[in-house]
Amino acid sequence: MSQYEAIVPDAAGRAPPGQRVGARAWIALGSLWFIYVLNFLDRQLLSILAKPIQDSLKISDSQLGLLGGLYFAMFYCFIAIPVGWLADRTNRVRVLAIACGIWSAATIACGLSRTYAQLAVARMTVGFGEAGGVPPSYAIIADYFPPHRRGMALGLYNLGPPIGAALGIAFGASIAAAFSWRDAFLVVGAVGIVAALAVVFVVREPRRGGLDGLAVGTVQPKAGFGETLKMFFTSPALLLASFGSGATQFITYGLGNFATLFLMREKGMALADVAVWYALVVCVGMSAGIFCSGWAIDRFTRKSKRAYGLVPAVSLILAIPFYCAFVWAPTWPLALVFLTGPTFLNYFYLSSSVALVQAEVRPNQRVMSGALLLLVMNFIGLGLGPTYVGAASDFFRASHPDHSLQMALYTLVPFYVLAIGLFFWLARVLGRRPQTEIAQ
Repeated sequence: MSQYEAIVPDAAGRAPPGQRVGARAWIALGSLWFIYVLNFLDRQLLSILAKPIQDSLKISDSQLGLLGGLYFAMFYCFIAIPVGWLADRTNRVRVLAIACGIWSAATIACGLSRTYAQLAVARMTVGFGEAGGVPPSYAIIADYFPPHRRGMALGLYNLGPPIGAALGIAFGASIAAAFSWRDAFLVVGAVGIVAALAVVFVVREPRRGGLDGLAVGTVQPKAGFGETLKMFFTSPALLLASFGSGATQFITYGLGNFATLFLMREKGMALADVAVWYALVVCVGMSAGIFCSGWAIDRFTRKSKRAYGLVPAVSLILAIPFYCAFVWAPTWPLALVFLTGPTFLNYFYLSSSVALVQAEVRPNQRVMSGALLLLVMNFIGLGLGPTYVGAASDFFRASHPDHSLQMALYTLVPFYVLAIGLFFWLARVLGRRPQTEIAQ
């Protein structure tokens, strides 16, 4: 038996006394969500402004892929581990604020870069800062919301990426069209520095495990680094969720980092059209997908834990034909119609995997476990996805000079199949366990 008990709602679906969600929890969630919006907006500016950056700095698709992929991910993924360990043992809100300040300052540096090398160093520093953004937030939310409300809370929090991406597209493309791509980086970085200062005063550090059945006054021992590392990488469920998410992110980041360039260069879309229509597709599609996935996880995992694997597996099966149609479409308006499908369906994995990890580990291991999840899935997806697509586009340039990105994007389809298989495997593993089992 673990050192804490699961909180179970009554027959009417109400939480026990002391487990109701108050205003402070929603204020904290809103504040963390805004930081996540900035996190993803900063991260996506490079891909949104890919064409004017290419024209200005004279860089290739492979170099662009490295900037948005491997160079960024080397810091983003691996720095998240010591940051997670530190946050599990200190004040998580302060760790988040410092991280936000670092990545925002680095975003300003991106706008001031005059060479590819300078931009590469600035992007690595953005990755360094953003490593401390998401894992502490996951754990803070888990300590503000009881177990039966975490799927929805994390689903709402994970609306940060689509809103951030959509704002980045609309704002970044508009500024680049009217002024310069550099101005977009400068403004967004300045907003982030202000937000970093504000979050310390708005969000209070919640008690660890306070909504997981731990008695008031209970002090949990601080989790050891090696203990948490061993627990995570010896858990079949956590590994399958991580690798399934990584395979999915290989597609989403591979596509996302080149979608604007693909639409403009090969579909004839103008930057002003990107600012409106592509932004709408991303905002509506991703937001609806992440929100619906949070609702689905809360609903179906009450009946069976297998839903943690089945929900993302089914959504990815449905996404494949829409994705292929998007890549094939001869015009950008038709391409955007088809893109709405995978934009909605590709992100069901996120709420599922995050909620599973937070449910499987002890409260004093949540930040580092969230960091380990991000390490695996982001190194595979964020680190290798854009890097692969950029290299594949340059490879196909000789045989398909006008459609090299189209050919590169077609080669992402097998990764759908891989991700689907991993999530079905996860569902099988979870189906073998008792419904009430809690990780030790």
